[in-house]
Amino acid sequence: MTTTAKTPESPNRFRLPDPPEHPDDKMTSFKQLAATGHAHHLAMHLGNFDTTLVTGERYVVVRPTQSMAGSHYPDLLVAFDVDPAAYEASNGYVIAEQGKPPDFVLEIASPRTGRIDVGEKREAYAALGIMEYWRFDETGQHHGARLAGDRLENGRYVAIELDEPAENVVQGYSAVLNLYLRWENGRLGWHDPATGQHIATFDTEREGRLQAETRVRELEEENRRLRNG
Repeated sequence: MTTTAKTPESPNRFRLPDPPEHPDDKMTSFKQLAATGHAHHLAMHLGNFDTTLVTGERYVVVRPTQSMAGSHYPDLLVAFDVDPAAYEASNGYVIAEQGKPPDFVLEIASPRTGRIDVGEKREAYAALGIMEYWRFDETGQHHGARLAGDRLENGRYVAIELDEPAENVVQGYSAVLNLYLRWENGRLGWHDPATGQHIATFDTEREGRLQAETRVRELEEENRRLRNG
């Protein structure tokens, strides 16, 4: 399903409540996703902003409901071929409204949510039909593993194979994103399987711009020397 129509807000439109505030949880997700810019880098890499949703920390529900019992709000959510405007208008992801579940969710471990992430949320996200569920744990102490991923097969999650290409590196392939998720020295990363390199970041974009500017100056200097013979 490809949705292009924008969903206007109206005073009578049902909106999901904001998730409760848990400062410790916010701190861990902020450190890995916001402070590093990784959520932004992923959104820029995937593109298609009119139909691709890269967001997080809002409820995912089957249909509009007043009761949030048993509902969860992943740290990161990716959904393709959906209506981001409807997500904003509903203040969350409503599967009945979008016509499909999210394609990918990620949880960042915290002391409060570690046990829930590997148990209750895993079952809940499978029941919602979310194709991939990933978990990242900076220390490995809260999830029992530094990195883990599941892919939905016949309604049940099956563990995604991980490998360790170098010391202090664990990675696994997300077929949904066509990227490797990587735990490297406690940091989250997104690596392109075609190049083996991390997707573009603020640092690499700045470095590329500086290299281009340096090359322009070199060419200008070379042209001046040629003109001056």
